[in-house]
Amino acid sequence: MHQHGSFMPPLLGDVFCQCRSAETHPGVDPGGGGVHAEDPPSASSSKPVTRQPLAGDWPLDSDQAPHPCDICGGPEQEHRLKVLFQVLDVNGDGGICINDLTIGLKKLGVHRTEHELMKIVKAGDKDLDGQLDFEEFVHYLRDHEKKLRLVFKSLDKKNDGRIDSQEIMQSLRDLGVNISEEQADKILKSMDKNGTMMIDWNEWRDYHLLHPADNIPEIILYWKHSTIFDVGESLMVPDEFTAEEKKTGMWWRHLVAGGGAGAVSRTCTAPLDRLKVIMQVHASKSNSMRMAGGFSQMIREGGVRSLWRGNGINVIKIGPESAIKFMAYEQIKRLIGSNQETLGITERLVAGSLAGAIAQSSIYPMEVLKTRLALRRTGQFSGILHCAKHIFQKEGVAAFYKGYVPNMLGIIPYAGIDLAVYETLKNAWLQRYATDSANPGVFVLLACGTTSSTCGQLASYPLALVRTRMQGQATLEGGPQMTMSGLFRHIIRTEGATGLYRGLAPNFMKVIPSVSISYVVYEHLKITLGVQSR
Repeated sequence: MHQHGSFMPPLLGDVFCQCRSAETHPGVDPGGGGVHAEDPPSASSSKPVTRQPLAGDWPLDSDQAPHPCDICGGPEQEHRLKVLFQVLDVNGDGGICINDLTIGLKKLGVHRTEHELMKIVKAGDKDLDGQLDFEEFVHYLRDHEKKLRLVFKSLDKKNDGRIDSQEIMQSLRDLGVNISEEQADKILKSMDKNGTMMIDWNEWRDYHLLHPADNIPEIILYWKHSTIFDVGESLMVPDEFTAEEKKTGMWWRHLVAGGGAGAVSRTCTAPLDRLKVIMQVHASKSNSMRMAGGFSQMIREGGVRSLWRGNGINVIKIGPESAIKFMAYEQIKRLIGSNQETLGITERLVAGSLAGAIAQSSIYPMEVLKTRLALRRTGQFSGILHCAKHIFQKEGVAAFYKGYVPNMLGIIPYAGIDLAVYETLKNAWLQRYATDSANPGVFVLLACGTTSSTCGQLASYPLALVRTRMQGQATLEGGPQMTMSGLFRHIIRTEGATGLYRGLAPNFMKVIPSVSISYVVYEHLKITLGVQSR
């Protein structure tokens, strides 16, 4: 919740849709434009004061409206937007740049930091020319106002068209932050123009109108891109925790619940994961290994239990990887100088990728062990330590970092595409389907997270395959020990581009069961550990 900035003067309050005709309200301050619900009508006047309609004065409930109006873009609003655009277009060149916004808003008595103004221009600048033309300006304000309305409705727990201190406290509690009634009153006062200690839609909108859209807390709360939905691979962007969760120690309970969920889901889908590794290393044009053949070969060689080879180390590495990633992410956030609780997309990509790289570097020998154990023959190793000792004695320390370079290179396309797809799906849902709340529900969140993660995997899959082949090269008797570039060339030459996607079918087959299982287990573990739902 923003607790800084000034309110917009009447000009900004008048630029939006005024579809409703003037209404009569008792106890209205004609100068301030707000309804004073508690003020009795003046004794000297028997008639109610006529209230002039203000910005966004369409009703919150459809049954109150003579006709629907979702920022309808009628001729009156178009005129008002043009007036505002002309005021902000200080140099009259048909575009609003950061300098124009700074000067224009100061004229209107509105103060925003340069960082906030840069975010506004960046959010609306579709043609990337560094300024907003009239069409971009209108599109940005309409889109932003829709998001503000969603947040207002989600805060308005009583559904009476106003927000009071109790509703502020409840909403912040949902975000994991507990504040006193005195603090809630302070927040209200910063937005309350008419002294009623209740915020109506006009006051809410006027306060937040030219704040960047990605600072809206409820949308951030519902759409956090969480990493608890384990698909058996490392998700690069760690879960973010509120200041209250860090203070009270709730964060480690979330991590434990997420780790437990990952352990169960990985164990349930381990046969598909082992099949993927075998197909990545052994499948070729000559043997054309298929899924059914791969499963029957594994069972024939080592029995049903062999389907879970390599799963032990895969589960063990969840703990250290999650903890290192979380701690690295927090430190990187401090280093890049972010004082926000939630980062922007670019910052999240940088911080998440770096945290992922640090965590992967720390536990990479365990990745190599997992691949070797998954590829082992019956009776070859008695356990994890025996396997580690064997690799160290035969191949030296360097063997524990085979495939490290393609693994690190795979982090950027994975994290970048994962975040980009997630943000695109989120914005598409908010634009088309969000009506009363920014909360999309569990199913939509799972679907968006799964889709974005799958797209990220697809983009980085060739690098993941080369990494696995490099890790497992020593298991191929008499096989050449190739470099990353040599292996790429060899696969393309002998198998074609499809050779870079061996094992893709079992990899994608485990995504939906992994996500479903990890979600169900995570929810149960949260209850057991006493974690509040966010």
